[in-house]
Amino acid sequence: MNLSSVRARTTLGATAVVALVLAVTGLIVVLSLRSDLVHTADLEAEVSARRVASQIAGGVAFGDLRLPDEDEPVQVIGPGGRVVAATEDLSSVAAGGQDRTRRDDLDDDDDEDGDPGRGEVSTNAVFSTREAVIDGVAGEYRFAAVEATAPDGTTVLVYAGTDLTTTRNAVSATVRTMLLGLPPVLLVVAVATWLVTRRALRPVEAIRGEMASITEAGDLARRVPVPDSRDEIARLAATTNRTLAALESSVEQQRRFVADASHELRNPIASLRAQLEIALEHRELLDLPGAVEDVHRLQQLTTDLLFLARADAGEARPPASEISLTELVAGELAARPDADRVPITVDLAEDVRVQGHPRQLARALSNLVDNAQRHAHSEVSVALHARGGRAVLRVADDGEGVPPADRERIFGRFVRRDDARTRDEGGAGLGLPIAREIVVSHGGTLRAVEPAARGAVFEITLPLNPAVPAEG
Repeated sequence: MNLSSVRARTTLGATAVVALVLAVTGLIVVLSLRSDLVHTADLEAEVSARRVASQIAGGVAFGDLRLPDEDEPVQVIGPGGRVVAATEDLSSVAAGGQDRTRRDDLDDDDDEDGDPGRGEVSTNAVFSTREAVIDGVAGEYRFAAVEATAPDGTTVLVYAGTDLTTTRNAVSATVRTMLLGLPPVLLVVAVATWLVTRRALRPVEAIRGEMASITEAGDLARRVPVPDSRDEIARLAATTNRTLAALESSVEQQRRFVADASHELRNPIASLRAQLEIALEHRELLDLPGAVEDVHRLQQLTTDLLFLARADAGEARPPASEISLTELVAGELAARPDADRVPITVDLAEDVRVQGHPRQLARALSNLVDNAQRHAHSEVSVALHARGGRAVLRVADDGEGVPPADRERIFGRFVRRDDARTRDEGGAGLGLPIAREIVVSHGGTLRAVEPAARGAVFEITLPLNPAVPAEG
C-alpha cells in the first residue's frame, strides 16, 4: 500500500480519529462506571454504619450490638481510640490518624461541642478507601464513618465497609471488553473507509487515465468521462472538458494561424525569389519596384504576425496615458499619403480625450482606413464624437458593404471577403483582427454596424477620460 496516496492517507486519518474518539469515550465510560459503583458502595457502607450507630444511640450495649456478617467489616471506636466493638474475624483496618480527622469532619454545625446529642447519630458521613484484614485475608474496602452518642453521653465513631472487589472486577471487565473490541472496530472502520474512498476516487482515476491517454495520443478532441453524480468530481470533470475544448480551439487556431501565415509568406517570397533568379541571368529584366513591393509586403506581414504573437502571449503593454483622440485622428489622417484612392471626409468633435497608447490607436485607425480605401467606390468618411460616456469613432465607405452574416467573421485572422482575395486588391486578412485586438486591450469595442445607406461602417467605442463630460 502506498502510504502517500489519498486513499491511504484518508484511511489512516479516519482510523486514527475513530481510535481517538473511542479511547476518549471509553475513558469517560470507565470513569463514569467506576464513579457509579463507588457511589453505590458508599451508600451500602453508610447504610450499614448508620444501622449500627442507631443501635448505639438507642442504648444497646457494645457487647450486644448486631453487626453485619464478615463480608461487611464494622469497627466501633470509643473514647481514646479504643476499639469497643468489631466484626468477628476482623483483624485490622488500616489507620493512621484518621480517627481525629473523622471526628473533625463529622462535626455537626448546629452542635456547640461538635458531637451529636444524647441518643443521636451524626448527619454527616465521611468516606474513605482502606485495606482491612478479615480472617487473615487482606482486601480493599470502601468505608463510611458516622458518629453516634449513647444515652449515657458516650460518643463513638462507627466504621462500616463494603468490599470493592466487585467494583474492581466490573471496571476491569469493562476495560478488557473495550480493549478487545477496539481492534475489530478499527479494522472495520479502516476497511470501510478504504472501500468507500476507492469507490469515491474511481471517477478521478478514470479522469486521470483518460487525460494520460489524451496526452499520449495528442488527440484534444477526446473528453474525460463525467460521472452521473452532481458532486465536486463531476464539476471537476466538466471543468476539465471545458479546458480541453478551449485548448483544442486554441491549438486549432494556432495551426490555422501557422498555415495561413505560411501561405501568405510563400507568395511574396516566391515572387521575390523568381525575380532575383531572373536578374542573375538577365539583369535588364529585374523588376526593382516589384521586388521592393514584395519586400514591403513581407515586412508588413511579419510586423503584423509579431504583433499578434505578442498579444497572444499576453505581453505587458506600456502604461496608458491621457491623449486627445481628436488630435490623434486628425494627425493620422493628415499624415496619410496623397495616393489614397478616394478622398476622406472628416467630422471630428472637439477635445475628445481617452486613456490609451497613441501609436497603437493610430495603427487601429490606419487599418480601418486602409480597409475602407480598399473597398470604397468614391468616398471614405471618418467621424468622431462623444456619446454616453464613451468616445465613438466611425470609419465608413460607400462600397459593397459587409453582409450581416459576415460582420463578425471578418474579424477572424486571415479572413477576407470573396471580392478581396487577390494579392493586388486585398490584404493578408490581418488588419481588422489587429485593430480589434488593440481596441479591446483599451477596454473598448470594434464592430461592423448597419450603414445608414450603402457601404460598410466600422465603429470603435472607447471609455472617455473621467474628467471629460460626455455629450448627449
